[in-house]
Amino acid sequence: MIKANFPARISFAVTSQTDSRVILDQGGAEALLGRGDMLFMSPQKASPVRLQGCFVSDREIGRLTDFWRDQEQGEGQVELFPPWMGMEDEEPADDYLEQARRLVETQERVSASFIQRQLRVGYPRAARLIDQLEAAGLVGPDEGGGRGREVLIGKGIDFDEIDERLPGVEPR
Repeated sequence: MIKANFPARISFAVTSQTDSRVILDQGGAEALLGRGDMLFMSPQKASPVRLQGCFVSDREIGRLTDFWRDQEQGEGQVELFPPWMGMEDEEPADDYLEQARRLVETQERVSASFIQRQLRVGYPRAARLIDQLEAAGLVGPDEGGGRGREVLIGKGIDFDEIDERLPGVEPR
């Protein structure tokens, strides 16, 4: 295996400094005492940290799991959801959303970089604003080719309906 793929490394006691250098790129593991004594090399630290690992027997693990299994269960069943569930919910209103809407109303085509320059925000925020404006029906979908998005104002768009679809934007 290539050591570059493992930025953090752990070494237990080894017999020679050469073995230590293979694992940690420096000596030190040859002086460890054994029985859980180890060196941990973190990518954030220049030198390894000495740690002590503990031994837990299979019998002790079994006793611990039996203990937790025997504990009284709470009433009802708690339903757990994966972290990505519920991410479709409406994002909180962006402070720049109303400014972006007013800016877009004066253009024929817009892009995230245009919003970025005009409102002096970062690209991720500008792209999120464009996505919110698209979801509200104010701008068209991305057509690719770096041409920006078509602004749909003046093409039968009901502004009151758009204002209702934009979170945190006051109706006209």
